[in-house]
Amino acid sequence: MALNLDSKKVVVEEVAEFAAKAHSAVAAEYRGLTVTELTELRKTARETGVYLRVVKNTLAKRAVVGTEFECMQEGLVGPLILAFSMEDPGCAARLVSEFSKTHKSLITKLVAIGGQVFDGSELERLAKLPTRDQGISILMSVMKAPVEKLARTLAAIRDEKEAA
Repeated sequence: MALNLDSKKVVVEEVAEFAAKAHSAVAAEYRGLTVTELTELRKTARETGVYLRVVKNTLAKRAVVGTEFECMQEGLVGPLILAFSMEDPGCAARLVSEFSKTHKSLITKLVAIGGQVFDGSELERLAKLPTRDQGISILMSVMKAPVEKLARTLAAIRDEKEAA
């Protein structure tokens, strides 16, 4: 179905709004996926905080202008689905990575984060980034370790003095 000019403007504005808020983006070729498989992917995306959209490449190029994903413009060729991570930098990459394990037709073409674009081979690196909660947990354990060690040391000194 062809879009008229007003519909195109709405699509560009919507994608641009999500692109401006997103932490990272993944562009994947979806050629060969059935409608049922795409619906399954969209459902999983909604559950994991990923904005997923099939957009004409010319509209996608206009939508990413002025965002940190402007670097993706040259690579937007062919039938692509765009996934924007809204909650943490790795959620779109995890979604595409997990889905492509069972659906070989979904092929990652571009990965963008922090104003830099990478080819699809970098998807796994981005997918392995910890979630926000995992990051906080790691930080807290690192901050807690020296305090615990100090407490054990002081307790050992006290125990030595009591034994003597």
